[in-house]
Amino acid sequence: MSLSTILTEQTVATALRSRDKIGIINELLDLLVAAGAVTDKPAALQAVLERERKMSTGMKYGIAIPHGKTASIASLVACVGVSEEPVPFDSLDDEPARIFIMTLSPPEKTGPHLQFLAEVSQLFKSDAKRSAAIAASTPAELLSIIAC
Repeated sequence: MSLSTILTEQTVATALRSRDKIGIINELLDLLVAAGAVTDKPAALQAVLERERKMSTGMKYGIAIPHGKTASIASLVACVGVSEEPVPFDSLDDEPARIFIMTLSPPEKTGPHLQFLAEVSQLFKSDAKRSAAIAASTPAELLSIIAC
């Protein structure tokens, strides 16, 4: 599995506007709904918020990976968004996040979900890659950075 095969220009955003965790999650879900990847936004939102209640998906270095499992989708879906401003996300390093990678998968399909999370964590280990993602001005540019 590769991020570049899952993500499209419709599921990548360079100017998220929300300034809180719930707003960011909703904006990311709106991307997936608009792309036709999610048809039941309330179920998807519930899955992501349940996961957030267990433990925040705010990681380190300005990255958050909100995710969840829901029976309302047939296979793994994902989107990526970058915020113009840092957003508090209860991150492990107590720093706000600017890069958000959301994934949803069916409850019975654990393999692709774990593989996706592992790939994402490797992708943004590089400070240069994170900086380039934040500086991207269009979805196509962001997608090309992620695909490299």
